[in-house]
Amino acid sequence: MDSLNLCIMSSMAESKVTGIIKSLNTLEDDLDSLNSKAGDMKKQFAIKAQSEIEGLLEKTREMATKEAEVLINTSKEKATAESAKITQDGESKLSEIQSKIDANFDEAVKHVVSTILKA
Repeated sequence: MDSLNLCIMSSMAESKVTGIIKSLNTLEDDLDSLNSKAGDMKKQFAIKAQSEIEGLLEKTREMATKEAEVLINTSKEKATAESAKITQDGESKLSEIQSKIDANFDEAVKHVVSTILKA
């Protein structure tokens, strides 16, 4: 009877060890699966982050372009206004010079003729 009990106990011990090994193998498989899923999630996060970065970069470029256009247009308007003022001032001075020439033309001609005749 002792040897029968010992055989039964040994068989039960082997069964428990086999169950533990199967459980450990299942846990190992689960860990491998979780590691694989975590790796896939990392890749998805990296792709999503890159996509967000590219989207934000594009929006930043658009905003910078719009701001540059506003600055350029403002500068262009100021330059156009200043150019018009300079042109107007130049025309006014030209008119003033022309008026002085017209007013003193006869006297200048007389002076030139007088100078030539004296020579």
